[in-house]
Parts: sequence; C-alpha cells; structure tokens
Amino acid sequence: MILLLGAYVPSAAQVRYTISPKNAEAVLKTENIRQTVEYLSSPSLGGRASGTDGGRKTAAWIEGQFRDLYLQPFTGAWMHGFQLAGGFGRNVLGFIPGSASPARYVLVMAHYDNLGTLGGTFYPGADSNASGVAALLEVARMFQHMKSRKRTYARGIIFAALDGKEKDLAGSRDLWRLIDQGKLVDPVSGTPIGKDQIMLVVNLDQLGATLAPLTKGNPNYLMMLSDSATGWRSTLENANRDQHIGLEIGYSYYGSADFTRLFYTRICDQRVFLEHEIPAVMFTSGITLNNNKATDTPDSLDYPVMRKRIQLIFYWLDKVL
Repeated sequence: MILLLGAYVPSAAQVRYTISPKNAEAVLKTENIRQTVEYLSSPSLGGRASGTDGGRKTAAWIEGQFRDLYLQPFTGAWMHGFQLAGGFGRNVLGFIPGSASPARYVLVMAHYDNLGTLGGTFYPGADSNASGVAALLEVARMFQHMKSRKRTYARGIIFAALDGKEKDLAGSRDLWRLIDQGKLVDPVSGTPIGKDQIMLVVNLDQLGATLAPLTKGNPNYLMMLSDSATGWRSTLENANRDQHIGLEIGYSYYGSADFTRLFYTRICDQRVFLEHEIPAVMFTSGITLNNNKATDTPDSLDYPVMRKRIQLIFYWLDKVL
C-alpha cells in the first residue's frame, strides 16, 4: 500500500473509540437466563422460603454470582443478615461505583424468596421471582462488561437480591434500615449512602411469562409502573425504538387504576422506598394463573422474550445512569 506524500495519518492516541451499549449484548445469553431460573426453581432449594435452609442456600448461591461478577461488597460482605419472625433473612448486596461527585446512586433490586414447600406441595417460583433475580444478574453482568470496556457512568449502581418479600417486605425494610441508620457505606469513598443520594429505585418482579399479554396474541410486552410526572417513560420508549427491541409498553396494570396502585404502592418491595419519598420504578410482565401455584415452573416462561425485556431495561438504565 502506498501512502500519499503529506497525507495525514492519525496516531493511535488520536483515534477515539465510541463505547456503545450494544457491546453489552455479547454477554446476554438466553441459555444463561434459563439456567438461572431452572436452578433457583429446583427442588434442591425447596421453593426458597425465607428462614429455611433453601433460602440460605439461595442467598449463598447469589453471593457467589455477585463475587464472580466482581461486584464490590459493602463493608467487606455481600450477604447482610436480619431477623425475621421465627427465623433469619439474608439480603445480598453488590456495587458498581460511579464517577460523579457528589455521589449519587441507582438501586436495582429483585426479591429471591418464594412460598417454599407448604403441606407437602413444592412451589418452584420460576416467574415469582426467579425471573427477576435472573434479570438482576444479567443486568449486572452487562454493566460489568461495559466497565471492562472502560465505559464509566456518573451514578453508582447498588444491586440488591432481597429476602423476605413474602414476609411483609422484610428484606426491603432492612435495606432501608441500613440506609436510614447510615450503615450502607460506599465501598470506594467510605462514606454512608444517604437517602437524598439515591436518585432512583428499580424493582424487577416477575419478568418471565407471556401468558397474560397486554394485547391478545402479542407476547412481546413489558409493564413499567412509575410516577407519570418523570421523564423515565419517554426514556424507555426511546430505548425501545432506537434499539429496535419492539416491546409493547404498558404504564398501568392492565388498565386498572386500583391494581396499578396495589402493585406499585402496596404489595411490592418498592413500597418501602416510596414511603420514604425515594422515586421508584417497577418492571413486570404481570401475574398469571401460575403465580403462587405449583405450576409456576421454568418451562412456563418465555426466555427469548425475557431476554428482550432485560435488553430494554439495560438500555434504559444506560441512559438513566
């Protein structure tokens, strides 16, 4: 190859590379999602009820996943225990630091507990909420992949796998206790993370089923429950369009104001943070006839659609952060 005399050739140091969030899709594997759901829903964990041996094993497994993903622990530990009525609960927390000063944070969470085994009946809890935990892990994997490509985000990300949702939201209440008492300490700066520094809470609760679509015959959908006054909905729509994901988005619980209020402000983990005036969003694919039944099994979920939902949540968070 002949270079023209006097032609300008930029040096390697002068070449700028654009780090695209598309890079993160390389690590988002449908089979990984399926394997996580299948393991969490297996009889060996007994349905993951809080305070049981299966709950303890689940927390230990998630802790191992956080460690393998190189999420930073809080105060030297990923697992944080708390008292339950008649037992012991465990939240698993991990962290990816942000670059902004003063520091602000986004909390991404999913509960891992389920009904367990009652009266000899095993409740696998594949959609509720092994699916949410699988989504949590894949979102963390995608952000760590971006970090390995030198992508930085202004806000720090707190990842929380919560216990005790079926025990009056005990896990989210204990996480709030840590924040309120100044005991959730930024692993990098060493300073407590205060309420006013948490700009947003994102709850992932039931993301795997396509049995109750928003529009009959269309399995490609996702619900986002949030305060309509924020810009998060337009950010989600832009990500859905720009990345050609093509999900139908719903902002209410099947058009019902009462059910939207129930799931957004009363019975799900974001309630605790909303009560303390911290903005929150809930992503869900809705309740199906399998919920809280022995038929909530891994083979009842739609993993290709679940991958699309995780894609969209990641791209949305990429903009929020």
